[in-house]
Amino acid sequence: MSTQAPTRTRSRESAAGQTMNSNTEEREEAYLAEEGVGHRPAEGGGSAPMQPAKYQHSFWDPQIAHLRKVYIKMIVAATVLMILMMWFALPVYWGSLGETSQHVPNLKGWVINRDGDGALGQAIVQAFEANSRGEGVAPKQHLTWIIVDPSQYPTDDDVAYAVVDEQAWAAVVVNSAATQALVNARSTGDSSYNPLSAISFYYNQGRNEIAANSFIVPLTTQLLQTTLGKFNAMFTGQWLAGVTSTDVVTTAARAPQTVSQPFAVTSINLRPFTKTVSTAILLVGQIYVTIFAFVITMAHDAARGVISPFLTFGSYAKMRLIVPMLAYIPMSFSYAMINLPFKVTFGERFSYAGGFFLFWLYVYMGMAALGLSTEAMITLLTPRFIANFLLILIIYNVSVAAVPIILQPSFYRWGYGFPVFNLSQTIRTIIFNTKSHMGLNAGVLICWIVLNFVTITAFTWFIRKRTLNEERSKERALEKDADGEKVEA
Repeated sequence: MSTQAPTRTRSRESAAGQTMNSNTEEREEAYLAEEGVGHRPAEGGGSAPMQPAKYQHSFWDPQIAHLRKVYIKMIVAATVLMILMMWFALPVYWGSLGETSQHVPNLKGWVINRDGDGALGQAIVQAFEANSRGEGVAPKQHLTWIIVDPSQYPTDDDVAYAVVDEQAWAAVVVNSAATQALVNARSTGDSSYNPLSAISFYYNQGRNEIAANSFIVPLTTQLLQTTLGKFNAMFTGQWLAGVTSTDVVTTAARAPQTVSQPFAVTSINLRPFTKTVSTAILLVGQIYVTIFAFVITMAHDAARGVISPFLTFGSYAKMRLIVPMLAYIPMSFSYAMINLPFKVTFGERFSYAGGFFLFWLYVYMGMAALGLSTEAMITLLTPRFIANFLLILIIYNVSVAAVPIILQPSFYRWGYGFPVFNLSQTIRTIIFNTKSHMGLNAGVLICWIVLNFVTITAFTWFIRKRTLNEERSKERALEKDADGEKVEA
């Protein structure tokens, strides 16, 4: 008897798909039939209200008051639920951006003084140490600067590699013998002296353009300009006091830069954020990826309702896992192809073709990680409430992908294990040649896929078992009624 149950009664999943495809007239007729509206008694003088005529009533017509009541209840319930979802989800996103400026000291920078005991090197070190303590600036509006022994990074390439390798967010280097170079240029009238050779400022914009543009570059540049403005005036004043007017005129004529601006800074952006279209790929595009996968979830929910009642549990579970994974292949490839006409820099780290196919592979894994999450939850929430889960999934993922997590409250540390953060990190590696976390990123995405496989299977089994139990209960009730009728007969 139980083996025939799926063929007689559609499963809960099937019912969900059937509900999506039912039209307005069928729902209205079902409601009217259930309430007994429109049926006259077989005998007697009383009468029940007639069924409302279609397309004949105004909204406030008393004859459709019962339908209006149902309609208003549904709208009010949906509105209240959405308000609750707003308060549950939106504060997470607001909070991820609301206090970033209060966590700027979490950004670590290096000061490397190769000038030794030179006046410029000592002045820069003292200024940055004071800044790191918060002296002379608004509260927490400074990076944390660490004085690094120049022997650890003896060359400019070593410093550049360390910044790209994410050992520090920025590095300020006072170059070797910078003070003495100015002294020599003034004494000899060296017209080739370059003030920009005194200090180098390294940063990595591709690591996170918001952190670089909003905090690292402006705060460091302001500190350097203020420090050099004061030091140049002081150092030039000392020089003027120790030379004759003739020497001043001669030096100013031969090497005017040694007098007007003796020391300056060269800013070196090691990984420029050159393509603004990258913004679409790194954040908004991943919202689209989630939505595209969600559309497949909704279509699959409706489609599998046609065949699921006739499948064994093993076949049904495999179908739920394999079909979305197959659908994501052309979808993710299409998404990757759309970027080609906009000249996204897939060749920065790998060959252009290699970078493109790696991008496609990771987008596929990200789509699977996000899409299968909705595939799992629609089993429990049904199409009626799955949109609320989609809202949470998007907001909680996007909240940790816009700005560095270290600029957010500690609450957001869970973001390191979320799909969008890891997919964004890999995309930055491919198109900006930033430090590679691709192995870790792939591991996180695969873990999400495996977790979704487990939850989809478990939820499907739970609903199938519950459906079968309900059908068996109905069958036993029918058998009991049939036995009772036989006894009476």
